[in-house]
Amino acid sequence: MTSILPCSARGASRRLSTRAFSTTIRAFQPKDSIKPPQPPKPIDDSTSALDYKRSHRMRPPPLPAMDLPRVRSAEEAVTNILYNTPPPSLQPFKKHILNCLVQNEPGVLSRVSGILAGRGFNIDSLVVCRTEIRDLSRMCLVLSGQDGVVEQARRQLEDLVPVWAVLDYTETNVIQRELLLVKVSILGPEYLDEQLAGGPSHDPRKAEASKLEREAALAENFERSAGATTTAAEPQLPPITPSEALRLKHQHLHSISVLSKQFGAKIVDIAENSVIVELTAKTPRVEAFLSLVKPFGILESARTGLMAMPRTPIVKSEEDEGLPADQGSAVDASLLPPG
Repeated sequence: MTSILPCSARGASRRLSTRAFSTTIRAFQPKDSIKPPQPPKPIDDSTSALDYKRSHRMRPPPLPAMDLPRVRSAEEAVTNILYNTPPPSLQPFKKHILNCLVQNEPGVLSRVSGILAGRGFNIDSLVVCRTEIRDLSRMCLVLSGQDGVVEQARRQLEDLVPVWAVLDYTETNVIQRELLLVKVSILGPEYLDEQLAGGPSHDPRKAEASKLEREAALAENFERSAGATTTAAEPQLPPITPSEALRLKHQHLHSISVLSKQFGAKIVDIAENSVIVELTAKTPRVEAFLSLVKPFGILESARTGLMAMPRTPIVKSEEDEGLPADQGSAVDASLLPPG
């Protein structure tokens, strides 16, 4: 019995010395050997969007209530059953702005457009570009439809694997902009057809008459020479001198320049017979500018589509909240910024 006790005491002292030695070694380790925290690995596949949605899954709000039509009579119900026509919804069609955050990989655009096409939506405009994050792209879609149908399509888009989130900016206070590049003739609308026939350079050139037109002209000349009833010839534009052409170009260029300044646009290219104007504004303002430069003669035009970004709300102080808001005061339109 006495021999067992010293053995157990020696074993306990050996374990204690080993623990103390290991603790001492850990305490005296150099700080350089401790690895700093590493940044997260880059996103390589679209399954990361699934992990994000699984970790942030919330109960979606109920679908917006759709107005039901009036109560139908028995005759109308039987007619509806016979012709298999569902009752139309009374909700109005309005423009919706959807902002999709998707994985930057091939095939995402075709999947998103395929779902919208399967539901019968016509995409009014679509802008896609990579964001400041390497693996994240942003889509801005504009389409028209009823609230309930668009909400169903939005949730169906959000269920796609490479889609992170789909936001509806329809009722949000956002900044909307669209880019326009338009090539306008400075010769005037009389020479627009000749410029369009001149090819990429848009030089005025008479279009060559086809074989049928040449034969019709020969037949008309033959009838005139035979004493038939003559028809009034189409008026031909008299040729202008180089000085008149230079003066005409200068007048049109000055008018287009003044109109562009009024809309906040700028002329980015000047050629011998045309100019290119760049405008960034809201969609109604872009359409108004196009309608005003149309009389000069539009040779080409390109639009990017609508881009939207929500405004950041301004936090009001307690003193400002107590002040009454001037809701009935008129605003001078000249003091507002362009756009």
